[in-house]
Amino acid sequence: MNDVHDAHARVFAAIAAIPPGRVASYGAIAARAGLPGRARLVGRLLGEVPEGMTLPWFRVLRASGHVALPPGSRGYREQCRLLRAEGVAVKNGRVPLSQFGLDADVDRALWGMPGD
Repeated sequence: MNDVHDAHARVFAAIAAIPPGRVASYGAIAARAGLPGRARLVGRLLGEVPEGMTLPWFRVLRASGHVALPPGSRGYREQCRLLRAEGVAVKNGRVPLSQFGLDADVDRALWGMPGD
């Protein structure tokens, strides 16, 4: 049980570490928590955040950069609003990960970006 609690704590810590104006996929959070391949666990844990814990849940997206909540739902609209408030571009429920993803700066530094 302690290992499970530790894994959950690592997932929550990885989500908490996403800086404002950045996003990460469920899979990237799982990998950063030392749980590669456990993207669904990340999604499940976001639905079970302990009472009193505040996480930037809205910064976690599908691997495609899409908001995972149903389009048009209250949660979908709230997630898009919160992301835009941090300067994240959201178009049709999708965020360009190459620009706003956690590793965007690393990719740009290593490979450059068109137009740089």
